[in-house]
Amino acid sequence: MRRFKLLLDMIKFEHTLFALPFALLALFLAAEGWPDSRILLWVLVAMVGARSAAMTVNRIADLRQDAENPRTRDRHLPLGLVRRRDAWLFAGLAAAIFVVAAWRLNPLALGLSPVALAVIVGYSWTKHFTWASHLWLGVSLALAPLGAWIAVRGRLDALPFLIAAGVVFWVAGFDTIYACQDIDFDRRRGLHSLPARLGPQAALLVARVFHVLMLAAFAALGIGFGFGWLYWLGLAGVAVLVVVQHALVRAGDLRHIDVAFFNVNSIVGVLLMAFTLADRFLLR
Repeated sequence: MRRFKLLLDMIKFEHTLFALPFALLALFLAAEGWPDSRILLWVLVAMVGARSAAMTVNRIADLRQDAENPRTRDRHLPLGLVRRRDAWLFAGLAAAIFVVAAWRLNPLALGLSPVALAVIVGYSWTKHFTWASHLWLGVSLALAPLGAWIAVRGRLDALPFLIAAGVVFWVAGFDTIYACQDIDFDRRRGLHSLPARLGPQAALLVARVFHVLMLAAFAALGIGFGFGWLYWLGLAGVAVLVVVQHALVRAGDLRHIDVAFFNVNSIVGVLLMAFTLADRFLLR
C-alpha cells in the first residue's frame, strides 16, 4: 500500500481533474441528459487508466533530465522513492485497465484504444524533437471528450471536435506558460519548447494566442449547440480566468506561475461544465 500511495503521489493523481470535466461535459451532451450508469462508470475507469499510464511513462521518460533539473530533482524516481520497475508495472496495469474499459464500452472505443494510448504515451518524448510538444499534450487531453462521446454514441460527430479544439488550445496555452520555468535547462539539454525556442516574452504572447483560439472554439461550440445565456455567462467566467492567468505571469516575473497553472486552471473545466450543463438541462 505504501508503494501504491507513492505511485499515486508521483503521478499527481489529483490532476486527473484537469481533463475530467471536459469528458463529463461531452458525455452528458452526447447522452442528451444523464448517461447510462454503466457507461459513466467505464468512462471514469478509462480516464483514470489512461491518465495514470501516460503520466507514469512520462515520469520514467524524464527520469534523467528530472534528476539534473533543480526544479524536478526531488521527484519520486530521481530520489529513489519509487523503483523504475514498479513504475513500469504500474504503467502497464493502468494501460490494461484503460483497454478493458474501452472494451466494455463499445467496439469503436476498443478499436481506437491503442491509437489513444500511442498519442498520450508518445507525448513523453516530444520535447526531444519538436517545439510543438505543448500542442501534442493538448491533443492528448482532448482525446478525453472525444472518447466520452464515442462511449455514448458509438461514433464521432462534428460537434465534440469543438470541445476537443478548445481543450487543445487551453492546454497548449498553460503548458507554454509553465515551460517558461525551464528555459535555461531546456536550452542546455537541447530540449524543445516554445519558451526555449522563442524566449519567455514571445512564448507568453503565443500562449495568449492559444487561449484566444480556445475561447473561439468554445464560442463556436455555444453557437453549434444553440446554448443560451447561461452558457455564455460561464464562458465569460472562463475568459476572466484566462486573463487572470496571464496577468499573474510575466516574462520577468515567474513567481506566481504555480498559482496560474494549478489554481486557476483547476477551475476552468469545472466552471465551463457546470454552466454548460445548467444551460442545457436545467433551464429548458
